[in-house]
Amino acid sequence: MPTLTIPLSRIEGHAQVRIHFHGSEVQAVHFQATEMRGFEYFVQGAPAEQMPVITPRICGVCSTAHHIAAVKALEALYGVEPSPRAVRIRELMMLGQLIQNQATSLFIFTMPDLPGQQGLPSLFEMSGEDATLAPKALQIRRVGTDLITTSGGQFIHPVRAAVGGVSSDIDPQAAERMVAELRAALPVALELFERYWELFIGLKDRIGTLGDDTPTYYLASVRPGHAYYGDRIRVLAPSGVEEAAFDPCEHDHYLAEQPSDTSYTAGTLFKGEGLRANSLARLNMLPRLGTPLADQCMERFHREWGHPAHAILLFDLARGVELIYCLEQAIARLSAAPIDGDLLAPYTPRDGEGCGLVEAPRGPLIHHYVIENGLIRSARFIIPTQHNILAIERALLVAARRYITADGISPELERAVGRVVRAFDPCIACATH
Repeated sequence: MPTLTIPLSRIEGHAQVRIHFHGSEVQAVHFQATEMRGFEYFVQGAPAEQMPVITPRICGVCSTAHHIAAVKALEALYGVEPSPRAVRIRELMMLGQLIQNQATSLFIFTMPDLPGQQGLPSLFEMSGEDATLAPKALQIRRVGTDLITTSGGQFIHPVRAAVGGVSSDIDPQAAERMVAELRAALPVALELFERYWELFIGLKDRIGTLGDDTPTYYLASVRPGHAYYGDRIRVLAPSGVEEAAFDPCEHDHYLAEQPSDTSYTAGTLFKGEGLRANSLARLNMLPRLGTPLADQCMERFHREWGHPAHAILLFDLARGVELIYCLEQAIARLSAAPIDGDLLAPYTPRDGEGCGLVEAPRGPLIHHYVIENGLIRSARFIIPTQHNILAIERALLVAARRYITADGISPELERAVGRVVRAFDPCIACATH
């Protein structure tokens, strides 16, 4: 059986797509994560309270989400509740994570796919009036990294979240500078998103599709006014009705892991079916976000594409809506009146089992620890990209069947494969942990 292997670029980590076909019949498509890293094994025996420092090393991009998920897992086990003052600082860390990631994914990774007949290899290849897009995109990405640094102590592998709260407050002068930076970035982000939307419509008109639009289940841990901090995981049915809501330690009762024989990352099933997480899941879950400019973008999104929306490439537009929302939320939280309360709540370490949840850029991230004698007996990391693996393969199958026909293999196939995978913004470093 002939096999076509397509390597991937402009994603986090290393992966490839293998398409198996016979004549014009596409029989299977596999999305293969090609690295194995083993974090669940080498943290065994580690002191439990070191997990917030160890687990951010799973990924330099997603380190903020792993840092906070680890802290929340230990807090759940120890029975300690951080103060609202501490939670606000953690929320700012997560908003910085989302701003940095959505700007990178939307503009650096996927925007080059949009112009012309073949797209471009890089955003830095844009010409004419679009030549200014790259420095503007880097400006927005920098705002996200600066917010993580301001709230988390440092950008790569932040350190400020601690069991019971946070280790220190945000310096008032640093907060003031950060608000000014965010306010300056907001109109730039709106300008970039508007240009993205124009180019996106041009791509749709050129290729005549937005990819797999099969209704499916959606997974997210968001509620109105959220800051990606996570409390309960929710499942939206294909019809748009919420079907389930559960605590992170109940994940095995609702979600089934499906190992892969061809990849170092597994998939996730709900009631025996695949599902989708990430930006489109969150916008389907919350028809209104609650900030002025983001809600205007949401109204436009739903007017154009419906609710719930299902087409795969809409993940990218959803990311742009979230970028505006995160900038607005960060400004609001940094500008709000101070909250009374301790930065760190007292606690007593103990053995047992605990789970921590955050809504990472790619969906719900769960850390699940079992602790004996103060050491990690076992750790499971249920990664957002894992939730999307089966949906990625299904969307790739749709694309392959569109571009492998009796007339041959269209040159558009390789570009379509890249667009589909980048729409899900997979983080392979996390998914293979």
